Amino acid sequence: MSRLSDYRLLCFDVYGTLIDWESGIITALQPILQHSQTEFTRKHLLTIYHDLESEQQRLTPDKPYSQILTTIHPHLAHRLELPSPSEEESIQFGESVGSWPAFPDTVEALHRLQKHYKLVVLSNVDRASFAQSNAGSLQEFPFDLIITAEHVGSYKPDARNFAYMKKAVHADFGVEPEQILQTAQSQFHDHQPASRAGIRSVWIERPGATMGNGEEAPIFDWRFDTLGEMAAALQNEG
Repeated sequence: MSRLSDYRLLCFDVYGTLIDWESGIITALQPILQHSQTEFTRKHLLTIYHDLESEQQRLTPDKPYSQILTTIHPHLAHRLELPSPSEEESIQFGESVGSWPAFPDTVEALHRLQKHYKLVVLSNVDRASFAQSNAGSLQEFPFDLIITAEHVGSYKPDARNFAYMKKAVHADFGVEPEQILQTAQSQFHDHQPASRAGIRSVWIERPGATMGNGEEAPIFDWRFDTLGEMAAALQNEG
C-alpha cells in the first residue's frame, strides 16, 4: 500500500503529536524556575525531563503518568541545582497534564481525518489525565478507542503497548496490523517500536520538537510538519 488512503486506522500518540507537551511542561516548570538566576535553554530543560521521565517509566511501569511526573519533579529540580520543591508543588506539576494545550491545527485535522479512518489513541498517560485533555484542549473529540499506559500496565516504547493495541483494534474493528498507520512525533516512543511491531508510520515532525528524536536515523513512511498537512495530503489523493 503506497497511499495514505489505503489504510483504515490511525493510531495516535497524543502528547507531542496532538498536544504541545513541550510547551505544557515548560509552563508547568515555571514555579521552580523562578528560583533560578540561570536562563536555562528549552532544550536543556526538556532533555533532562525526558531522561528522568523515561527512566522512571522503566522503573515503575504500573505507576500512573501523573504520579510519574510528581515523582521526577524534585529530581529535576536537583539536576538544575534548584531548591527542592514542596510536596504540593510536585503534585501540581503532576496534575498539569490535563491543561497542556493542543496544537492549533489538531482538532480541525482530526475531524477531517475521521471521515476516512478509525482514530485510536495509544498514549503514555493515565485515564484521568487524558480525560482532562480530551474535555479541554481536544474539545471532546470522539476518538474511536482510547488506550493509555494505565490500561496496558507499561509505557511506550515497550512492545506490550503495541501488542495490546493490535489485539484491541482487531477485536473492535477487524483491522489488521498492515492497515494501521502509527501517527506520531516521537521516534523513541512510537516510530521505532511501531516498526518492530510491523506497523508503518507517519511522522508528524513538529517544528522545533526536542523530546523523543535522538541521533538514530528516523523511521517513517510519510513525514509532515503538522497533522493539518497530513489531512490535506489525504484529501489531495482524491
